[in-house]
Amino acid sequence: MIGTVPVLGVTTGSEVSESTAIGFYLVYAAVAVALVVFLARTLNRNGKIFLQDTFEDSDVAQAVNSLLVVGFYLLNLGYALTIYRLQPSYESLTSAFSELTVKLGLLSLSLGAIHFVNMFVFWKIRTYSDSDRDRTSQVAKMSPPSNLPPPSAFVPPPPAAGPLPTTSPGSPWPV
Repeated sequence: MIGTVPVLGVTTGSEVSESTAIGFYLVYAAVAVALVVFLARTLNRNGKIFLQDTFEDSDVAQAVNSLLVVGFYLLNLGYALTIYRLQPSYESLTSAFSELTVKLGLLSLSLGAIHFVNMFVFWKIRTYSDSDRDRTSQVAKMSPPSNLPPPSAFVPPPPAAGPLPTTSPGSPWPV
């Protein structure tokens, strides 16, 4: 035909075909999954050290790290697949690419925001853990000296001999 040039199933001046839309879905899904998997592996590897410092027990740190990775996959892949909806038709291939770019940018911003929220939460956990360790060490430093008798051995002194002091009328203080 004169005046039309086929490009990926799209001709100039016509709407994006259904097969092209499916191609965009597949490209988006592949990039989104690759991005989420890369970030999850990177965070798992580097977060292990941080979590071992935060939690004293390395088994607990490893378990928390594994649970965080599973949660990261579920949250981010679910979000990535939810946000990308192609409209039934686009005016051109350029508008379809534009939509793909905007959705991938939104996904990247969301992943970054979720990462910073996680880092803030772990910073708070670590701060609390450090202050708890400080309180524990301060309590250990405040233990009584070993040369004092135990509290049960304390015997109060006998009462003083003589009459009790009297008070003047209307005054609570002894005269």
